[in-house]
This record gives sequence, structure tokens and C-alpha cells, in this order.
Amino acid sequence: MESFLKAQRGSHVNGISELKTYLHRFGYLLPENANFSDAFDATFESAILHFQSKLGLSLSGKLDFDTMSQISAPRCGVPDTISTFTLHGTRHYMYFPGKPRWARRMPMKLTYAFSPDYTIRYLSSSEIKAVFKRAFARWASVIPVSFVETEDYVYADIKIGFYHGEHGDSEPFDGVLGVLAHSFSPENGKVHLDAAETWAVDFRSEKSAVAMDLESVATHEIGHLLGLAHSSVKEAVMYPTLKPREKKLDLQLDDIEGVQALYGSNPNFNIGSLSESDISTNQAVNVLRKISVATGRPLAAKCNSTGRPVEYIPVARCGRAELFRKLKQLAASARNFVKNLYF
Repeated sequence: MESFLKAQRGSHVNGISELKTYLHRFGYLLPENANFSDAFDATFESAILHFQSKLGLSLSGKLDFDTMSQISAPRCGVPDTISTFTLHGTRHYMYFPGKPRWARRMPMKLTYAFSPDYTIRYLSSSEIKAVFKRAFARWASVIPVSFVETEDYVYADIKIGFYHGEHGDSEPFDGVLGVLAHSFSPENGKVHLDAAETWAVDFRSEKSAVAMDLESVATHEIGHLLGLAHSSVKEAVMYPTLKPREKKLDLQLDDIEGVQALYGSNPNFNIGSLSESDISTNQAVNVLRKISVATGRPLAAKCNSTGRPVEYIPVARCGRAELFRKLKQLAASARNFVKNLYF
């Protein structure tokens, strides 16, 4: 990696051609614009900047440590460069081209089934099914869509299987790590996981250094099934990379905003139920602005963060703890609005 860290525009470094292939695969380099040599040219620099922007990294245009760490990290096989929708000028969730969604009457019910032929044997069927049941439930908790397992694989809306290498969809898997899984936009319904991975349901019993958390990947791929593309928010479930032995299970506000924009809100969902870890400070301020506008209540909070006596000051100047206290207070007082809040 050291040679890459020192590379800059105009240099030639062995291995840059492979990085160009990676950037091409995930949508950052077009074939007609790419010279797949080891030259660090202007087109490659532009692609690096685009990659850094999409993944929420510092825009250096160089192969710095954070950039190389993300390039080398295991990831989803769905390309990153898809139409972006923004909220209040802040990078947020993304959709597939055309903003597809499942077109069914609300509340919607989708069935899912597991391939009887393409599976893995070192995890039991009950373990795999339990993982996906929990993953589907996370999404169902925030949108008016339920997911029901069926034994009828042929006619299921969603089909789940584990595959090796080339498996008939022109998106071959590459073995251990690299691409972990991929799925397709609505209403394709296919979830393909790389059977070569060491999939884990419990890191206490699975000690492999390259083990991948099946539930985290399942939750991510279901987001694609529903119409979400990759997010630029690092904490989001829909962020494209995942480290070995890392868990990323809980939907973040960014994930929720995106999927609710497609399907609306589950009537039992309340934004006030989210924990502080689920919401970044900037996202919380955006939510408060929406609630404030809808309810006519001022965007302010009691805050001691300045060291002065308690006073009302703008939320943006408050400490994080007080910010989230105010968010939950407003959510409780505007419950009917919040439960139906479409981001």
C-alpha cells in the first residue's frame, strides 16, 4: 500500500491498473474514458475524487490511507454511482435509476423464500432463516410493508441463495472477501450471497478473522430490494463496505428517511424511539427543523453547554445530549405528525 500512498497525478505505480478496474466495476470510470494502465492520470484522479465524495471521505484526489482502506474493504457488489437525492443540501440516501419501488397496495405484503439448491451447509437452515427474519423485521418496523416466509421458492417475491463464482447474472463472485453479496432493484427480488465467504451468525462461536456477519449483510441487501442504493453516510446500513467481524444492524436515520420516501411510514413508528447512536447531529437538526415548521414550535432548547445560566438558544449551539432531549420532547408532543413524517 505504501507505493499507492505516495502516488500522485503524473506518476506510474504498479497496481493502479487494478484500481482502475475496481473503480470501473463500481461505476466511477467509464470504459470509453479510462486508460487501464498504471498511469495516475487526470481521469483516474477525477474518479478517486468521485469515490471519496460518494463514500464520505476527505476529498484529496489521492490514494490516502482512508481511501485505500475503503477500496480494500469487503463490500456489496452493487455499483455506487446512482442518481442521488438530497435533503436540505446534505448528502443522503440514494435510489436506483428511475426510483423504482414495489407497486402493491398498502399495507404491502411481500413473500420470501430460500433456494433449496444454492445454500451453505455449515449454518443450519433455522439459523439462516432466523437471521433473515430479523433483518426483514427491521425494515418492516419503519414502513408499511410486511415480509412473510414461504416454502414456494418459484413464486416467492424475494428469492435468497448462496452462490459460487459465475452464477448466471453476469456478476460473478470473487471468493473470500472482496464482493460479499448483491441484490437487484424492485421488483426483481433476488438476493445473491457469495458462498465462499465465512458467514457468521455468532462471532462468539465463529473465530475466523475473515468471518462476515450474515445479518448485517442481509439487512443491507434487503435495502436494495426495496429500492435503496448505497448511502454516503458511514454509519448507515446502506453504506457499501463492511469490515470482517463488524456488525451493522440498526437502521440509521439516513436509511429510514430513504425507505420512507419510497413507501411511507409504518403507523407504529415514532422517530422519538431512535437512540442517539442512530442519528447524527446534523440529521437530528434537520428533523427538528421539520417538526418545528409543522408544529409552529421554535427550534430552540434549554442548554447549559455555554457554561452560562440555563437559557433558550438555537439548537445548533447545544450539546449533543440536549439536542436529542429536545428531539424526543418535540417528537412526543407532535406524535401524530411524527408517526406520519415522510422524509
